[in-house]
Amino acid sequence: MSNIVTKQAEQKLQSGAVKVDGPFWGALKRDLLLSYRRKSDLVNPLIFFLMVATLFPLGVSPEPQFLADVAPGVVWVAALLATLLSMDSLFRSDFEDGTLEQLLLSPQPLFMVVLAKVLAHWMLTGLPLTLLAPLLGVMLFLPGEGMFGLVLSLLLGTPTLSLVGAIGAALTVGLRKGGVLISLLVLPLYIPVLIFGTASIQAAITGLPLGGYLALLGAMLALGLVMAPLAISAALRISVSG
Repeated sequence: MSNIVTKQAEQKLQSGAVKVDGPFWGALKRDLLLSYRRKSDLVNPLIFFLMVATLFPLGVSPEPQFLADVAPGVVWVAALLATLLSMDSLFRSDFEDGTLEQLLLSPQPLFMVVLAKVLAHWMLTGLPLTLLAPLLGVMLFLPGEGMFGLVLSLLLGTPTLSLVGAIGAALTVGLRKGGVLISLLVLPLYIPVLIFGTASIQAAITGLPLGGYLALLGAMLALGLVMAPLAISAALRISVSG
């Protein structure tokens, strides 16, 4: 990629007011504004989330007792895949117009910028999925006792999905067909979050204490907040320089 700064990249950076508000808040506002302008990117994960949960009873069995038993796993798998669906576009547009190269060359801490981008991704994908999950739980006959565990587990688990997925997106940002590679890289790392997320819902349904499962999800989130931005920054430098 040429080192010449494009006018489009300059306008995108200026729209975020990075210099006025600092690197974190400027990057966060910029990404939220750009995502709001691309409304299709906002609704696609939600539509996919609804479609998976809606088609599952048609393809397997509409029996209420069966759906109630598998509802925690279905909702979590749907949320995982919906989050993964939007990961490829996290850094793609910035890479294509030269904005990403500017961010790497600027004196601003890249750690804060990528953390803001991941937070924006979660606010536009993971948070809406969490708010929509109780509706899907009702559609799948999830017992009322499990709703609390469902919302809390997604609230703690979806940010981890965004953080881990962003590492795969950073590693494949320079590739034309990076979406498939992101899935291959990231899905094995999603398994612990999926296991403890569904286990916390099952514990809430059966009346068992779910604090241990939520603590493990919180520990993975804390580890991701510390380590993932460093790994994302290193992956972006490797992808862009390569």
